[in-house]
Amino acid sequence: MINNIMIKTCFSPTYYADTYTASMRKLPLIAREVESLKISELHDPDTWISEKYICEKLKKLHNPEYFNCFINGIDPLASSQGWKWTEKIKNGVLSINKGQLKGAELALENKISANIAQGFHHSIYDKGMGFCTFNGLALVAQEYPDLNIGVLDCDEHFGNGTADFSERLPNLFNYSIFGSIYEPRFISHKARSEYLPNINGKFHLYIEAIERGLDFLTQSSVDLIIYQAGVDCHKDDPFGSTGLTTEDISCRDSFVFQSIKQLDIPLLFVMAGGYQEPIEEKLIPLHVNTFKNAFKIYY
Repeated sequence: MINNIMIKTCFSPTYYADTYTASMRKLPLIAREVESLKISELHDPDTWISEKYICEKLKKLHNPEYFNCFINGIDPLASSQGWKWTEKIKNGVLSINKGQLKGAELALENKISANIAQGFHHSIYDKGMGFCTFNGLALVAQEYPDLNIGVLDCDEHFGNGTADFSERLPNLFNYSIFGSIYEPRFISHKARSEYLPNINGKFHLYIEAIERGLDFLTQSSVDLIIYQAGVDCHKDDPFGSTGLTTEDISCRDSFVFQSIKQLDIPLLFVMAGGYQEPIEEKLIPLHVNTFKNAFKIYY
């Protein structure tokens, strides 16, 4: 039974860092907008989860050598995700992963929650990749070993890191719908994928892929779904090739939220790729539309 009137959403001011991509610069702008629209009730994970706790969990999830290099700013591993390491990036990454754990807890309690996050699905066991430092999707599976955790990944790029961790964690199941190939060697029986470049007006193919993805996750008896609501699959994104329009992405989100609500499976949704500039005009509205659709379907 949903017992609130807004989406419980994890966000901390420490999520921000001046990354050269929009990845962490956009997060406070999304938070401000969804809060002002009274769509989201913001929860600061820094008030709930200590730095010591999240560091212990991440060091257990990833290669300890990689973890230690990132925490202490030792390159090349500290910058392996693609940004020059800074204290603000370190603090932001830790807080965002705290938000994953708090967000999963809120989803299990309220059927839906969100984390205004970035940077999970490319990170593999021993390093970061593709602007992803630690794999917060796999982190949730590690935190809840008695629950099956499903990931529906609708980012432009294949979720290679999550696929890697699905072989390490028996309760993690990944379904990636992507338009750009990224480390396909990690595709396996627990990490399915569909390659859909250049939709070109055939949006029904994307919806059909989502249906197959949700079938896979339900057949895997997942207890929680994490939805990677990527917007770099937009036709104007500099890193995109799928060719979805703004309306397509909005319809995609609505379909995902409606379908998962009908399945009655708790849902945590997170922000994912998007690289259009200027971010206030082109990128923020796409992410905010995801929240609007979630609010409309659930409330």
